[in-house]
Amino acid sequence: MLLLIGQLNYTWTNTESLLIHMIAGLSQSDKETAIVIFLTLNTPRARIDLVERLAKMQKTPSGCRAEILDTTRRLSEEAKLRNKYNHCIYSFDPDSGRGLTQSMRIFEGRDDIKYGKIEELDEQEIARIRESIRSLIKINQTFWSITEKYGFPK
Repeated sequence: MLLLIGQLNYTWTNTESLLIHMIAGLSQSDKETAIVIFLTLNTPRARIDLVERLAKMQKTPSGCRAEILDTTRRLSEEAKLRNKYNHCIYSFDPDSGRGLTQSMRIFEGRDDIKYGKIEELDEQEIARIRESIRSLIKINQTFWSITEKYGFPK
């Protein structure tokens, strides 16, 4: 299970780093400048927001805009599962080997708070993680395709 979560994180990080090429191309800057901008923005949401805002500028050709926005929206969807597994505690039953996650988020209601939601890492959840990895690989390939197609800095 931990190897699968590691693969999810590796695939996410590798794919998120391709936003550097989107930033460079859309802002008409060089890759080094785009790296500084990317690293200055310390959350994936901020990085995706920047790329989407740059893509929405009038100077961005409509076809390029549509491709980038579609791809960043897909990346944002995958972020949900990635965040779930990056912001939890893992435990494993010593007898059965069954994996559990405990959320590290607070859910605040009108009169109370809840925290520490526990979920089982069952076959359905493992399948979701594997599908997310496959989706991230496709998103990665799409970002590379956009980089090539529009001549963004590599």
